[in-house]
Amino acid sequence: MMQLRLGLSLALSVFTLAGCSSLAFNNGTLDYKKTTDVEALKYPEGSMVRPATPLYPAPSVDPLAIEHAPNLENKRGNRFALPRPNEEKNDSVTETSTDSTNIARPQLLVDGNQNPLLKVEGNSATIWQYTLATLSSLNHTIVGQSKNRYEVTVKVDQQTYVLRLSSVGSSNNIAVFNADNSFADKEKAADLLAQIYQNWPA
Repeated sequence: MMQLRLGLSLALSVFTLAGCSSLAFNNGTLDYKKTTDVEALKYPEGSMVRPATPLYPAPSVDPLAIEHAPNLENKRGNRFALPRPNEEKNDSVTETSTDSTNIARPQLLVDGNQNPLLKVEGNSATIWQYTLATLSSLNHTIVGQSKNRYEVTVKVDQQTYVLRLSSVGSSNNIAVFNADNSFADKEKAADLLAQIYQNWPA
């Protein structure tokens, strides 16, 4: 008798731990699919009643929409179940996060006023770190660095310049300015940007 009680206790424990969801019993969550139209309530002829207005009128659904609706059932088809997350979506998120550090090779360009620019495609924060690392490798003295934007003041051949990175989307441009915010001499700016281009770490 003791063994029978112990066996029943163990069986109940297993059933409780496993849970009804894992055993996939029909819990009535798909009963809504079996609903049928119900005729409006009829009163005896000649009765004085208030007009019956449904509190929750059933919407009319296009049969084509029902036909192409997602199947929210478990594998046995006897209870409601949400679809599991798609693994491919997780992979795309990983790829996106990896792209944030994928930096293209810089390009030496000029703007409409022939001011030299260094264009780099990719994540702005990473590009700026590369820029600072390149300036350090060139042994240019960094005089100051802005905390609010991508801007650094450097001294090259006893001349002070300001390098500023501006971005639109994934496109980033590095330009050279004088201390008074005017564009630096085109020849000297082109020389400094060329040094950065040639020693770019990526």
